[in-house]
Amino acid sequence: MEKYGIHLLTLSHVYSVPQLKQRCTKGVSQRLTTENVVDVLQLARLCDAPDLCLKCVKKIAANFKAVEQTEGWKFMQDHDPWLELEILQFIDEAESRKKRTRRQRKEQSLYLQLSEAMECLEHICTEGCTNVGPHEVESTKKTGPCDKYTTCQGVQMLIKHFALCKRRSNGGGCSRCKRMWQLLRLHSSICDQHDSCRVPLCRQFKLKAQQQKMGDDAKWKLLVRKVLSAKAMSSLSLPKRKREEELREAMGGGRGGHVLKTFRFC
Repeated sequence: MEKYGIHLLTLSHVYSVPQLKQRCTKGVSQRLTTENVVDVLQLARLCDAPDLCLKCVKKIAANFKAVEQTEGWKFMQDHDPWLELEILQFIDEAESRKKRTRRQRKEQSLYLQLSEAMECLEHICTEGCTNVGPHEVESTKKTGPCDKYTTCQGVQMLIKHFALCKRRSNGGGCSRCKRMWQLLRLHSSICDQHDSCRVPLCRQFKLKAQQQKMGDDAKWKLLVRKVLSAKAMSSLSLPKRKREEELREAMGGGRGGHVLKTFRFC
């Protein structure tokens, strides 16, 4: 097969021997090199071997700089420019798919972080954590960062800043306070505990949304759907014990109406 694979592939196509053609296609594809890949691609097109064509094109795309220097590529440029165009289009589409996939993964990661921040916000406002929590909940003796959520420490710092920021109270523009407002609004948009939620301003945001029809914002609706989707996917991947803990927390939620003044800050 190593010596006569290409010849046998041609003969199996001419005389319509499918089993031999399949074996030749597999054998030739395993012996592709940067030197012969262009020649094999041209032969695969003539022999109607789409699987081999695809493997050749992928090989060219993965080693394009090396293949571009070969005699086979230069010969193809002079005698088959349409094939060169097809290969370049395939490489361009492959790069576009990679960029799109990276962008989608980055967006999904952002939505997962927002989803975790929502869960973390409920965790802090319901049971408290290292530095922030409701007054009636005893402060934890743990001094290190929270090991339940990776975003917990950052959300606690944001809550403390939001409660004490003078620029917010004076009507000034504070970027950190704006982020906190957005987190609270996002929580209110996805929260289904209408009367028992203990996150500050949750009910107020819901009432304001009904009065001012804030829910008509298409971009905001899309963000809410993406975060809810990320939350659902995240919950499916959680260990069983953690899901049971979250269920107990949801069933044991307290009364609503809490604002930041009812919180302790260590």
